[in-house]
Amino acid sequence: MAPVKEQHISSAYDRDLDAITTLILKMGGLVEDAILQAAESLANRDVELAEKVRAGDKAIDALEMEISEAAARTIALRAPVSKDLRSVLTVLRLAAALERIGDYAKNMAKRTSVLVDMTPIAGAEASLRRMAREVQGMLKDTLDAYIKGDAQMAEDVRQHDQDVDQMYNALFREFLTFMMEDPRNITACMHLHFMAKNIERMGDLTTNMAEQVIYLITGEMPEEARPKSDRTSYMKEPE
Repeated sequence: MAPVKEQHISSAYDRDLDAITTLILKMGGLVEDAILQAAESLANRDVELAEKVRAGDKAIDALEMEISEAAARTIALRAPVSKDLRSVLTVLRLAAALERIGDYAKNMAKRTSVLVDMTPIAGAEASLRRMAREVQGMLKDTLDAYIKGDAQMAEDVRQHDQDVDQMYNALFREFLTFMMEDPRNITACMHLHFMAKNIERMGDLTTNMAEQVIYLITGEMPEEARPKSDRTSYMKEPE
């Protein structure tokens, strides 16, 4: 039987981790909403919804800071080791990835405000919305895998990343076609391309999160490189 002091430390650590996990789930919910709303605002030409996404990014940033501070306190006060330390480090990495995904959703919303005054590109909004829903589903599954301790569910998310890549590749080719057919489409297609790239990067970050969940559960990072299908563009979006 463990000494009373060790039992108290373990109990306090569990409470700390439960509190941090609650914050992660809250942050994840906000980010999932931001992904869907950013795509929805474009599909419906809804500037108010786009502005809501942009304003909501502050709450996501605040939660990331709160999680970082809580994790730092836990490490300082509880001195976790082994899997306990791995758990705290994992939530830090998850929070950082969620914050970045939120930034990409905000970037999409910024472009919506510009695109509403341009001629729509046939099918683009619907395709971007489908792509965003795919990533949102991946993110939800990743958070579920984290809560359930399900490494296979996290591995399934890794495999879905190539589906997002393929959707991005198809959109990229469509945008090129529209631009070549009519130079007046170039500006709108460039904005739409960067939005598609934002979503593709969200998928990459979500997949990174899934790999961290696998590491948390198994103690090892996946050995096999995840399948990638993005072969079309290495353009970097301006910050």
